[in-house]
Amino acid sequence: MTDLSSLKYTAEHEWVALAGDVATIGITDYAADKLGDVVFVELPAIGAGLSAGEVCGEIESTKSVGELYVPLDGEVVEVNDAVVDDPSRVNSDAFGDGWLLKLRVDPAAVDGLLDREAYLALTGGDA
Repeated sequence: MTDLSSLKYTAEHEWVALAGDVATIGITDYAADKLGDVVFVELPAIGAGLSAGEVCGEIESTKSVGELYVPLDGEVVEVNDAVVDDPSRVNSDAFGDGWLLKLRVDPAAVDGLLDREAYLALTGGDA
């Protein structure tokens, strides 16, 4: 399990873990719970250049289809093929095996994202 207090968050319910200049991105338990059982995940291609706020994928559940927004400018360096093959990983381990993609980013860019306390305030205390 990831140390949730060390993560950054977005108002669109994504989390970001920074290691050097690579940001691992996933959706929060809160988002996974709201979606319901995730049955399909579409992720961007490795090497794709993405801009913050851009739609970069799709998450489909038994309840709805949601768009995945990229929280930072960057280049896709890895996608989680295990989640594409078994989308239920998003529900069972959103902050671990359910991560979605990794971007090479400017590390200073994460400073503009929410900390855990601000994210919890946004969601009424749910992660």
